[in-house]
Amino acid sequence: MTGDARPGESAPLICVMGVSAAGKSTVGIALAAALGVTFEDADPLHSEANRAKMNAGTPLTDEDRWPWLDAVGGRFAAHESDGLVLACSALRRVYRDRIRAAAPGVLFVHLHGSRELLGSRADARTGHFMPPALLDSQLATLEELDSDEAGMVVVVDKTPEEIVREILERLGARSGR
Repeated sequence: MTGDARPGESAPLICVMGVSAAGKSTVGIALAAALGVTFEDADPLHSEANRAKMNAGTPLTDEDRWPWLDAVGGRFAAHESDGLVLACSALRRVYRDRIRAAAPGVLFVHLHGSRELLGSRADARTGHFMPPALLDSQLATLEELDSDEAGMVVVVDKTPEEIVREILERLGARSGR
């Protein structure tokens, strides 16, 4: 797959999902580069009010998230012809359904790690608006991909390069290459 889709082949629309500190942005940037498509992060699509709540350690409600998820779906829809890799938590099925309502072809790549690994990564980050204290809230909210959802789960206990290589291999297997 590349950004220059061949005839009969659609451009990739990939949501790199998971809880905070799973490596969504790091993996997403590298995956987009490998696929030759644009990378975007969903965090800047949050309202100022949402960012303030998260900074204060207050989990968002679904009502807080709906406009943000609509914006995420809109970004995918805007890139249906040229492809997009977008990092977004997409923790619950209803959130992923909301994104798919705008762009049905989105494939979700769930970056999964143990609480211990994710906690150590979150504690090591500086300057991120999502405080480590919200990790447990995100883990409690997380709903694994259902069998009828287009996607894959990738364990993040390896290097970003190894993770991207695994995703690309699995994408190739899906497309019959």
